[in-house]
Amino acid sequence: MVAKISSGSSVYGVLNYNKIKVDKDEAEVLYSQKMFLSSDGNISLRDCMDSFYPYLAVNQRTTNVVFHVSVNPDPKDKLSDEQLKDLSQEYMERMGYGDQPYVVFLHQDIQRKHAHIVSLRIDENGKKISDKFEHKKSMAICRDIEIKHNLHIPDKKQRTDELPTKKIDYKAGDIKHQIGNITKAVMKNYNFQSFGEYRTLLEMFNVTVEVAKGEHKGRAYQGLIYSATNDNGEKVGVPIKASLFGKSVGYETLQKKFEKSKMIIEMSDIKDRLRPIISETMKRAIGIDDFRKPLLQFGIGCVFRQNEQGRIYGVSFIDYQNQTILNGSRLGKEFSANVFNDLLNNPSERNIQQTADNKSELETNRLGQSTESFGVQRSTESDSLGLLSFEQHGTDYEADNFAREKEREEKVRQRKNKRRGRGM
Repeated sequence: MVAKISSGSSVYGVLNYNKIKVDKDEAEVLYSQKMFLSSDGNISLRDCMDSFYPYLAVNQRTTNVVFHVSVNPDPKDKLSDEQLKDLSQEYMERMGYGDQPYVVFLHQDIQRKHAHIVSLRIDENGKKISDKFEHKKSMAICRDIEIKHNLHIPDKKQRTDELPTKKIDYKAGDIKHQIGNITKAVMKNYNFQSFGEYRTLLEMFNVTVEVAKGEHKGRAYQGLIYSATNDNGEKVGVPIKASLFGKSVGYETLQKKFEKSKMIIEMSDIKDRLRPIISETMKRAIGIDDFRKPLLQFGIGCVFRQNEQGRIYGVSFIDYQNQTILNGSRLGKEFSANVFNDLLNNPSERNIQQTADNKSELETNRLGQSTESFGVQRSTESDSLGLLSFEQHGTDYEADNFAREKEREEKVRQRKNKRRGRGM
């Protein structure tokens, strides 16, 4: 059994991810504790938020209030819904969340049955529930549950090669181990053709990398140095040489990865899949927020790099379905950073009315397609493709990314409001 723990500040984002799955008949509510749910098991985001509100209202200083974990039994373990429910309850109890409000979602959108559990990291008094050595504790509990219930025990390779679901937690310690897990997983699972694309992927997990060049005993050498960062991209702690993690994340392996990824991408239809989706989304875009949201419905992430003045100088697209990252310019000149800077930061007067009309049309559609007053949108435009999930590759990364996008969007709105307030 593998339990993958995530955290974040957007409770709504994680709940919305699971709600979309329920709406598409790819998930259902398996169990809930201290939650306002209807007797038929239907989930309302408003009711869920109301259930969490008393805890959030007394929150003292905790920023990442979400406790989100996916419980993944080995596919060989054919568990009933009742057994999976009991395992989830036992796991939450032993992790120290037995008295917390939480909801367990049964996901069956891929071949293996698994559960997603959403809860809070703060108790009824607003104090943070201890997360010291959380991952070690979780692994120990999983091993014990496997033995107790006679479940299959995953081998070491299965536990370490899967994509990470959480950023570096510097306070948790063992930074070398955390960086090693992230770099090895990204190197193994993703396609990227440049150092910049590789670094962009790592930065999503608060890890960065640099090339070190020098000379030793008259021979030139090149190597990689990895560092943990905070949420502002600033390095924290001591940099670690790639050699300490082994050749699998070293300089030579990275160069071979570039060549292999280039071949895979050229032989696939990844670019052809991305171009029309991104192009159509650009036509309706009136800002970074409105550009990113529709792409997520197609399983496409977008990372913008901006300077202090807000100018966009870089853009990358992440195809979660094909686990590939591409700089915008690789898709064509019409997807370069300069184009997006003009489109999203400097719309011409000719486009202002058009984008306003598009926004009005989108808002009308949202009102007509909303499933409840809390504002959950069911897009008919994306129903044919569905919300492409990382889970088909054995991870729950999409849920964490979905929530992070919500957090980023809120921060961008706050910065814009501050600039308006200063008359900028």
